Amino acid sequence: MENFNSFNLSENLKKSLKGLRFTKPTEVQSKTISFAINKEDILASAETGSGKTAAYLIPLIQQVSTNSKVSGLVLTPTRELAQQVADVAKLLVGYRSGINISLLVGGASMTNQLNQLKKYPKIIIGTPGRINDHLSRKSLSLRYFNFLVLDEADRMLDMGFGEQVDKIVEHLPEQRQTLLFSATLPKEIIKLSKKYLNNPKRVEVKDNNVIKSQIKQKVVNTKTEQKYDELLDEITVRKGSILIFVRTKYATEKLKKRLTRDTVKSSALHGDLRQNKRNRILEDFRNQRFRILVATDIASRGLDVPHIGHVINYDLPQVPEDFIHRIGRTARAGSIGEAVSFVTPSDKKMWKSIEKLLDQLKNPDKQNRDQNRDQNRDQNRDQNRDQNRDQNRDQNRDQNRDQKPYRKRNRKNSKSRKYYQKTSK
Repeated sequence: MENFNSFNLSENLKKSLKGLRFTKPTEVQSKTISFAINKEDILASAETGSGKTAAYLIPLIQQVSTNSKVSGLVLTPTRELAQQVADVAKLLVGYRSGINISLLVGGASMTNQLNQLKKYPKIIIGTPGRINDHLSRKSLSLRYFNFLVLDEADRMLDMGFGEQVDKIVEHLPEQRQTLLFSATLPKEIIKLSKKYLNNPKRVEVKDNNVIKSQIKQKVVNTKTEQKYDELLDEITVRKGSILIFVRTKYATEKLKKRLTRDTVKSSALHGDLRQNKRNRILEDFRNQRFRILVATDIASRGLDVPHIGHVINYDLPQVPEDFIHRIGRTARAGSIGEAVSFVTPSDKKMWKSIEKLLDQLKNPDKQNRDQNRDQNRDQNRDQNRDQNRDQNRDQNRDQNRDQKPYRKRNRKNSKSRKYYQKTSK
């Protein structure tokens, strides 16, 4: 696909794309937009940095702007991702479109959100928890929202939002269009797609932009008690903005305090902070008022800061897929970045899983071959098991039928017969 003109988009949307310098659609955009504009359900697997946000926002805005009966709901797992999606949506919609967009996320002012809802927004972007809060308060009705997007559905399930999403879907009309995007497609996501999607078009981006971009990776094998000293060494030799990932909220504050004691200016970002403080920290980081941000995995998705030159995995993530999203925070927009990972003896098992995932993403054809091989192996095993079971059952049945069963003498009947013969004489 050479450009966006082949999609027959509205003039206002074309103007917005030109202003944003969106000239050539990415792979996921070229595969998704035409299906979505034709009101097809979509199950798409695409990694971070693939352009999937615009892949669903462009057809959503196209339908909303050309059909007054269409309203859209976009669900994301984190507030940061929801904020990023809302920012992109506002740029694509333009200032004079008359399409109101509402951002509903936890930690933000409920009063401001209620005022947004009074303007009858055509597009709502939010997190499952806060959307359900408004549904419970009856301040939000989703009766006419017939375009649903589940962004990063795998992450939503990992964070335990499955039941929350189910409750939200109950308030949506049955006749709707649903787009589901996920970095990976485990069994849980396939099950979810069968529940929410109707005859979906399958979209898969084989080439991973994160893996094939200009990201240099470095592995530091160390011990737990030596990690902090290694971190100071890495910070000292590096220039530019650094994003440090740790596993827990408590660890972000602890590491920030240790860095402050060593005169290293930094800030911490995690889920316990109020939304206005999180926004302020991200704004200061974007404006380069400090160069080191210590964060949990909430920053691995939805954080788009072009000048991040280095990502340091101080703690490895809890699931291998989050590693891809972490390192995708650097080398944005064709720039060069570096990812450093600290691996302790207790991390060996997780690191092997990460290496396996990286190898699969670098060689998607090999991954497909392995998946087909495993499926065929499982299928043959099941067939052989069923055949053996049926064969044994038939053999046992034939053997039992051929053998004449021993009939036990009915002594009661014989005694009664003798008694009858005796009395009759």
